[in-house]
Formats: sequence, C-alpha cells, structure tokens
Amino acid sequence: MKKLFCVALLLCGFFMVSNAQNIQLHYDFGHKIYDECKDRPKLTTTVEMFKPDKWGNTFFFVDMDYADGKVASAYWEIARELRFWKAPISAHIEYNGGLNYINDAYLVGPSYSYNNATFTKGFTFMALYKYLRKNESKHAFQLTGTWYMNLDGGKYTFSGFADFWKEKHKDYLGNAHNYVFITEPQFWVNLNKFKGVDENFNLSIGTEWEISHNFAVMKGWHWIPTLAMKWSF
Repeated sequence: MKKLFCVALLLCGFFMVSNAQNIQLHYDFGHKIYDECKDRPKLTTTVEMFKPDKWGNTFFFVDMDYADGKVASAYWEIARELRFWKAPISAHIEYNGGLNYINDAYLVGPSYSYNNATFTKGFTFMALYKYLRKNESKHAFQLTGTWYMNLDGGKYTFSGFADFWKEKHKDYLGNAHNYVFITEPQFWVNLNKFKGVDENFNLSIGTEWEISHNFAVMKGWHWIPTLAMKWSF
C-alpha cells in the first residue's frame, strides 16, 4: 500500500466531490505470494478526504497497517492545489511522511487535470520537484498520474494512481537502487447503484493491486492484490 495512491494518487473532478470522504479496509495477500513479504501486515485501513473551495482543493489520506493486534506502520499524504484562473493547470504542493522506512518528502510543481463533459472519467498528471529530507540525495523529481472512470451508471468505478520518482535507497538484501515505480489501480462495485439497494447504503466492495518496482525495501517487480471494502460519506 502506498501510500496506497494508492495512493494514494489524486483523484479529481466530480467523482471526488461526490465521494469526498471514505474509509477503506484492505486484506493484503502479499504475505502469501512472496517470501520476503511473509511479515507484511495483512490488514490496512485508509482514510481519504477531499475538500474543494474557490481557491483550489485540499486532499489527504492516511494508511495504517495492522499486525499482532496493533498498528505496525503508518503513512500519510496531504496536498493542496491552488488555482485562481480558468486554465486546467494548478499549482500543487504536497507532504508525504510516515513511520519505519518511510522518508519525509516535500513536493511542489504544476498539475494538469482533465474531466469529460459528464464527469464520468478524468485524469490528472503532475511533474513535481521532490525534496527528500533525510536522503543522501535530497533533490529529486516525481511524476504522478491519477485517473477515474465511473462505469454503467456509477455501478463500477475504476480508479488509481501511478508514481515514478528518484530516490537512493537499499532493498532488504542491501542492493542499491535509484528509482522507484508504483501503481495502485482499484476496482469498486458500488452497491447503492444497484436496483433494490438503498441509495444511502454507501458500501463498495472491490480490490486494489499494488504493482511496484524497487518500492520500499522490496527488490524488483511485485504484484500484491487486496480484497477491500469502502464506505463513502
């Protein structure tokens, strides 16, 4: 999980306005797939919030991993987008931080967003300067893309993010790496969009796939799926 992007990753437009806050619970299968992930926490909760205003928007999420009946690690991102003009380019500022192996980071740069006329799909792309506070190479970059698609009248949602950035780090075997890639596509079935289900029953069930290369202390490519539930407010 990133995050986790997700992601998070920022989602944008009407989708985020109409689903501005949510809580997710993920069961992670990484410990069953890879030997080096045998101690990976099985459960993760994610809390997301998005708040638009006349100057732009604020987004944050918090991931918490659970093992042995307690919180084993935590990660959060908070971002602010500023736009006082009509062009689809915003000024983006962001902070990332957490516990254990996570290195505090500060990001700034332009953000481009697109939504179709019905706000059923859209994407955002960011090209950011990244300052890694405790890294031996503090000055870096990050490219981020996010997307969303609401399908079949909102019954299904396909969303996610992809990050590629420069960061000197070592994996669990001591091998050195300079670049990291991670994407976390999510697919949700939104139960309240089905006939016979109360429209206020805001439960979604779905999955998230963490696909990464040299992420955290892992070496090479990994594919880690989850089973998940989400309640939107």
